Amino acid sequence: MTVLKRYVLRLFMSLKYITANVVDRNNGRIVATASTVEHSIKNSLECGRSCNAKAATVVGEVLAMRLRVEGLEEGQGRGIHVDVNKEVEKKGFQNRTKVWAIVNALKNNGVKLILEDNDENPSRPSF
Repeated sequence: MTVLKRYVLRLFMSLKYITANVVDRNNGRIVATASTVEHSIKNSLECGRSCNAKAATVVGEVLAMRLRVEGLEEGQGRGIHVDVNKEVEKKGFQNRTKVWAIVNALKNNGVKLILEDNDENPSRPSF
C-alpha cells in the first residue's frame, strides 16, 4: 500500500539563512513558508553572520503558526511528511541540530508530522 504524501516539509540552509517550506506535492506549490530572511524574524534574532538552532526553532514556530492560520496543521488529515534522515544527509551532519530544532518546534506547536524512517540507512541503531 502506497502512502500519499501530499504535504512535505522542505528545508533550505545556508551559513546565513534558514528557510522552511511546506509544499503541496499535487501541484508543486508552497502552502506555507518561514525564513530568517524575513525582516520580522531577522530583527527578533541575534544571528549576526550565522544562524543557530535558536533561529531554527523560531522558524519552526512561525511556520507552525502560519500552518494553523491556513488550517493545514493536520495536513488535511494525512499529516505533513518529513524524512529527517534524508534532510540531515543533504544538509550535512553539522546542521542536524537545526533540522531537529525545526521538527521539534513544529511538533510542539501542534503540527501533525509524519516522520519517515528509511530502513536502508537508519540514524538510530536497531537491536
